[in-house]
Amino acid sequence: MTTTAEGPAALRHGRDLVSPELFEKVSEFCAEEYGHELSTARNIVDQALAFLKVMGDARAFDMTPSNTVDPGWHSFALHTTAYAAWCQEQFGYFLHHEPKATVRTRPLIGSVVERIEAAGFYVDGGMWGAAKGCNPPACCGDGDGC
Repeated sequence: MTTTAEGPAALRHGRDLVSPELFEKVSEFCAEEYGHELSTARNIVDQALAFLKVMGDARAFDMTPSNTVDPGWHSFALHTTAYAAWCQEQFGYFLHHEPKATVRTRPLIGSVVERIEAAGFYVDGGMWGAAKGCNPPACCGDGDGC
């Protein structure tokens, strides 16, 4: 009798939802526009893409990105042709961005993180203010939830 041990399922990454070329283009824009190191901008865009996929698939317009992740959405949306085509391909509709449409609170961001994780995406807790080792005010920059 042979037994195979199955490891944990590999987590999905937002960066895999677009071509490598588009991912780099948006990440480079995010780095330049928001003054981030390219490696940080790549993490921001990765998290933004995972967020967008979950929100768009579920039509969960009560979701909001953290202040840290939001520039990734802005950077993608400003590449209007690619963003519009991606939205149509992924969801069949254009996913609009309404700045400050939702007040960011710690419970709301926690719920967003849970939904992204439930969809099987890797979540960088530091990008969401949800890292276990995080201390206020660093982890509470997104709202008055602390």
